[in-house]
Amino acid sequence: SKYDSSKTLISSPADMFANEEGGPEPDWVITEREQFSDFRDLNKDGKMDKDEIQHWILPQDYDHALAEARHLVYESDVDKDQKLTKEEVLDNWNMFVGSQATNYGEDLTRNHDEL
Repeated sequence: SKYDSSKTLISSPADMFANEEGGPEPDWVITEREQFSDFRDLNKDGKMDKDEIQHWILPQDYDHALAEARHLVYESDVDKDQKLTKEEVLDNWNMFVGSQATNYGEDLTRNHDEL
């Protein structure tokens, strides 16, 4: 049969957790249930359809470049002055080389006045 994109694709990932001991759910399961119901299941039907999955994976209101830049500064700015020194970049070079923000390190080989 053909793939029917109107069918449910994902239900709450926390539903896959089986608590065999009958005790309380771990924190990660509780958090995942909350994330699912608050942010992923937009129409509140208990499932994620194609549009909800697309919004989750490629949100329109999320700036990936800005998020990556903030992450690099946060992880590398030892003195937390919101500025990176040459030493801070070099001390954390592996983070920059592996970053899409630096074109996976390629941009670090070019001359920059700001560095």
